[in-house]
Amino acid sequence: MSKTPPLIGVLGGMGPLATVDFLHKIVASTPATRDQDHVPLLVWSVPQIPDRQKALAGTGESPLPAMRQGIRRLNEGGATRIAIACNTAHLWSDALAEASAAPLIHIVDAAIAAIERQGPPDGPVGIVATRGTLDAGLYQQRLTARGRPFLINTEHEIDTLFTPGCYAIKQNRLEQGGALLELAARQLTRRGAKTLILACTEVPVGLAQVRSELLPISVDATQALADACIRYWLEARDAAAAESPPFSGAKAPDGQEN
Repeated sequence: MSKTPPLIGVLGGMGPLATVDFLHKIVASTPATRDQDHVPLLVWSVPQIPDRQKALAGTGESPLPAMRQGIRRLNEGGATRIAIACNTAHLWSDALAEASAAPLIHIVDAAIAAIERQGPPDGPVGIVATRGTLDAGLYQQRLTARGRPFLINTEHEIDTLFTPGCYAIKQNRLEQGGALLELAARQLTRRGAKTLILACTEVPVGLAQVRSELLPISVDATQALADACIRYWLEARDAAAAESPPFSGAKAPDGQEN
């Protein structure tokens, strides 16, 4: 029996531009010489998924039912792995994993692995993230387990810089959003952060828009997730190719090739 061919499902739309950024990074980072070398993707990008930050603040409905619907559609479409192009949405990752036959590729694990590949720390890691992501400790817990010190924005900085910057990106006010997000990130470097984790998928979009000087010292969680998806695809593709028997032309009874 032939194995199901590898296919990555993307649960996106949170927000739409961040999802496009994620897809672009997969395409741009894949070693390819032709169309057929690229990663096969099945994308569920539905911006009508309820706002994750508002849900966590108690001012909006839960996004979980809508995200479960997306997970179900991706499974029905044949996804063998699923990536969620939103950091805050990973607060519901356990429930989504339970609802999915296809394993999830976790954005936080991918970003922390990228940090680890940089080698020993030379100072604290600054986490640029939503209040929900920070309150849940998605990144802090993993960094602490590895003995890595970290810094986060203050409540005032989140209220006046990060959150309005994030929503400006969602509203296509990219210059304004990028400037605010860069200011939020700079507060962390001023307090001693030597590396930044861009732990919200709107952040790399905004910083790229303003050509931020902070990008060279940053680990982009979106890029880390894209790289993890590419690694899965390449390994699964090569394993499938190794298991496939070489084709040999059948011979007709008279010895002539068909």
